[in-house]
Amino acid sequence: MDLKQFVTIVEDWPKPGIKFKDITTLMDNGEAYKYATDQIVDYARDREIDLVVGPEARGFIIGCPVAYSLGVGFAPVRKDGKLPRETVKVDYGLEYGKDVLTIHKDAIKPGQRVLITDDLLATGGTIDATIKLVEELGGVVAGIAFLIELSYLGGHDKLDKYDVLTLMKF
Repeated sequence: MDLKQFVTIVEDWPKPGIKFKDITTLMDNGEAYKYATDQIVDYARDREIDLVVGPEARGFIIGCPVAYSLGVGFAPVRKDGKLPRETVKVDYGLEYGKDVLTIHKDAIKPGQRVLITDDLLATGGTIDATIKLVEELGGVVAGIAFLIELSYLGGHDKLDKYDVLTLMKF
């Protein structure tokens, strides 16, 4: 299935010059959403995944149905102050500043094989921070899966020591 046909390109959003890749039109098509999810599930099965981790919010949209299909748990990565129990934190760079991502300190057991999921790989900052959180807790990043990669932004270069699946490249 050509998943690109289900992604809507929104010109000049959220600011002039940006061609935003809107996945809501993929998600609201049951056949396309199921196909994309199944592709990631098939990839994950070959990696013997124990846990799926995804950064907010679209990493949840991708990761939760994958975790459900695999019969494994899902651990959310959230911005600082959003998780109720003890967390570990990592600072990461944004285009114009810094932010903090967190995960519950007990979310990953040492040695667990983790699949990280997100909707989009751009510069790689969010995924790099998520990897650091997983590894700090002793998890093994067994794979990383995205719906979309904006290859011209070079985020894949930060992931060269990891196994990465991307369903669509722009």
